[in-house]
Amino acid sequence: MSLANKTLFITGASRGIGREIALRAARDGANLVIAAKSAEPHPKLPGTIHSVADEVRAAGGQALALQLDVRDETAVAAAMARAAEHFGGIDALVNNAGAIKLAGVERLEPKRFDLMLQINTRAVMVCSQAALPYLKQSDSGHILSLSPPLNMDSKWFAQHGPYTVTKYGMSMLTLGMHEEFKRYRISVNALWPRTLIATAAIEFELGGRDAFKRARTPAIMADAAHAILASSGRRISGRLLIDEEILREQGQSDFEQYRFDPHGGPLMTDLFVD
Repeated sequence: MSLANKTLFITGASRGIGREIALRAARDGANLVIAAKSAEPHPKLPGTIHSVADEVRAAGGQALALQLDVRDETAVAAAMARAAEHFGGIDALVNNAGAIKLAGVERLEPKRFDLMLQINTRAVMVCSQAALPYLKQSDSGHILSLSPPLNMDSKWFAQHGPYTVTKYGMSMLTLGMHEEFKRYRISVNALWPRTLIATAAIEFELGGRDAFKRARTPAIMADAAHAILASSGRRISGRLLIDEEILREQGQSDFEQYRFDPHGGPLMTDLFVD
């Protein structure tokens, strides 16, 4: 199972899980399109499209850094065209860009809901639509979105319903595209972590860096994404997967290696996971 010579277009790839997925694919010798808004260093958040592109090349892959706002469908279409021209096609789209604000309807500003809706749900449609002409030409096309299983327990709506709606929208589009793109033999899946992952989203929305003591590293999501993206013939498609689930299917059972802090407390399950 290798991604050698495959071209992956990853949104939100300047840090966190997107960056880790890129580096995992780079070790196979893949071509990575690092698409994100972060072209200049951020005072609080490490990583830019250029620094990750350099890391990809150092890991053995090829890289194209593209500054991109996934809310702009014209820019998305142009970025896909540039990526396909640069690498000779696109084999996989990873919808990793995301926005989060854990607030209920009473306190959430409408403009913040608009942002989450655009970057989460709408961007899956916009990016998938723009990538489709190139994915059709791949012998193993994939769309992978970072979104959760559809857990309808009311507790996942009670405190942050607006965010839940935008993430579940990504998952519902995944199920729809699995059926819609069946005739093109494109695999369409979603992936979500069982536990907290040590990323900026956790640091700023779910308890600060203390939460990292009960989290895993992004490497587990990268390995899980690799297992999905390296599969062929729609062997894996139409599934809303949990990272541990797909890795167990690949025969993996040791997950201690992914702990952020080997001496931390019990791992904390992520949102939407019982």
